[in-house]
Amino acid sequence: MNRVHYNVSGLLNNSVKTQVKNVLSEIDGVHKINVDLGRSSIEVGYNDSTNENEIRNSIEHVGCRIE
Repeated sequence: MNRVHYNVSGLLNNSVKTQVKNVLSEIDGVHKINVDLGRSSIEVGYNDSTNENEIRNSIEHVGCRIE
């Protein structure tokens, strides 16, 4: 399994956290999602049926910006 870790801005509250988790869970191949509000970070575990670009686009679509 592949892993990617992002520091993001715009991760303001539990509502945004839930939106990020929901959008990432809809991606085929994503198995682990850890959103840390305190650190403004997102960690995603995924397999080869998706790619990092799709994950990044989904996070940014919610309104967070990857730093």
